[in-house]
Amino acid sequence: MQLSAILDPSAIRVVSSMTSKKRLFQELAEIGHSVHGLHAHRAVEALMEREGLGPTAVGHGIALPHARLDEVDSVRGIFMRIEKPMEFDSADRQPVDLIFALFAPTDAGVEHLKALALVSRTLRDAALCAKLRANEDPAVLHALLTEAPTKKAA
Repeated sequence: MQLSAILDPSAIRVVSSMTSKKRLFQELAEIGHSVHGLHAHRAVEALMEREGLGPTAVGHGIALPHARLDEVDSVRGIFMRIEKPMEFDSADRQPVDLIFALFAPTDAGVEHLKALALVSRTLRDAALCAKLRANEDPAVLHALLTEAPTKKAA
């Protein structure tokens, strides 16, 4: 699986700030609606429900919110860079500025987990994250993410 298969160039945004997780999830759902045809209200509910199980922030300013939805036919991603990092209840207590959201079919099973692992491995690269933080152009962000070497799990 490659990030280019799940991340459409039109599903990348740079925003100045977010006031809350709920507002972030609403914005992600709106992007999901316009790019992937998701039902925005159900997407917000699914993200909130998953976040209720525990924060999806993975540390170092990165969050990977994800949810399963009936109307999704394959794993879909949305990437957002927030210029003013926001609190996200990270284990390392660092605010979040890089968000990669995933939406998967309800019955995706292992494909959802593979996509989550791929995104996690990709964003573990500190040099890549520095480049993502230094760029505002969605086309450049897409190229950085999709051209990043993907390492196999050990």
